[in-house]
Amino acid sequence: MRFTLDTHTHTIASGHAYNTIDEMAVYAAGHGVTHLAITDHAPKMPGSAGVLYFSNMGIIPRKKYGVNIYMGCEVNIMDYDGRIDLSEYGLKGCDVVIASLKPGSIEQNTKALINAMDNPYVNIIGHPDDSRYPVDYEQLVRAAGEKHVLLELNNTSLSPTGPRQGAYDNDVTMLKLCKEAGVCISIGSDAHIKESICDFDRAYKVIEEVGFPKELIVNSNTELYESYIGKDSKINKMYLL
Repeated sequence: MRFTLDTHTHTIASGHAYNTIDEMAVYAAGHGVTHLAITDHAPKMPGSAGVLYFSNMGIIPRKKYGVNIYMGCEVNIMDYDGRIDLSEYGLKGCDVVIASLKPGSIEQNTKALINAMDNPYVNIIGHPDDSRYPVDYEQLVRAAGEKHVLLELNNTSLSPTGPRQGAYDNDVTMLKLCKEAGVCISIGSDAHIKESICDFDRAYKVIEEVGFPKELIVNSNTELYESYIGKDSKINKMYLL
């Protein structure tokens, strides 16, 4: 299987990535990518954009060079109550929001991720696969199913030269639980340079090992992906800074 939707990428606005929005879109168009989510880091990441960058995203065309664009952010979970580092003023400008974790105990991390899911703007839990930040996957998968939030299979996490630890085994565990419970996932390249867009080779290996069904992968169906990133069904559950 090969997917043409990438749900997690970064541009120069993140401070440690290397291409503009247009450069990412041009590369995607030339390599058969049809849908691209640009999810730059939120303000607490050193060198990243401020709240005005995200609040002003409405001016960006959602189609460039034939590629459908989703503009969003990757926010940081700041405490174990699940608070994040972007206010509603910035969140309102985003099509999609990925929430990623800070370190703590397995109980603290699990609580933080589940609480972050209650934020009506959070659509995806980013790379919950690092053994340095342990989580209870049974609780996490159950909560994701109940709260209609995606869990991410992050291709960069699986890099043998990357900083994240134990990602392969953790992803296998998570995907087996998702498969059993019928919980959907997203696959993100976490590209910080255009050449990594839709680079899912390591993620595909995990999917194949688990025998994970295509119908539970939102990258295979843009309508399914958009049903998760829509705000309307969650907007009354306000849990914001």
